[in-house]
Amino acid sequence: MRGRAVRMVLDHGHEHGSQWEAICSVAEKLGPKAETVRLWVRQAERDSGRRPGATTEELAELKRLKRENAELRRANDILKAAASSFERSSTASRRDDPLHRRAQGPAQRDAALGDRADLQRAERAVTLGWDAHQIRVIDVDLGRSGAKQLRE
Repeated sequence: MRGRAVRMVLDHGHEHGSQWEAICSVAEKLGPKAETVRLWVRQAERDSGRRPGATTEELAELKRLKRENAELRRANDILKAAASSFERSSTASRRDDPLHRRAQGPAQRDAALGDRADLQRAERAVTLGWDAHQIRVIDVDLGRSGAKQLRE
């Protein structure tokens, strides 16, 4: 319907006093609001180069790039959180210093192993060159919901 409405406005615009009158006439005949038809006509004019502005293809590409950028930022935040969590739980740099050594019970050891496994899975995803869709592994608690994706 959009293409038909635009063609009608452009083809029969000379029969009316202004383009707005042609738009209103076409809107009455086809059913959409006049403002909707006007927006369709303006976009068609931009696509054909008769009016300055972004074309439909450029707008779609911009939308895709923004979505991809947001996903990559989320993946980067997940990797940063996993790395910082691993650094906080690790005592590797102070292992020989008896003053900083903590006694670990079974619960602390399991938590540290879980953090280390999360970081290893995240690093594996990056080395495999996975994109943001494939890295969507760690939601709120660093991977308990989507870790299956990286194990495969």
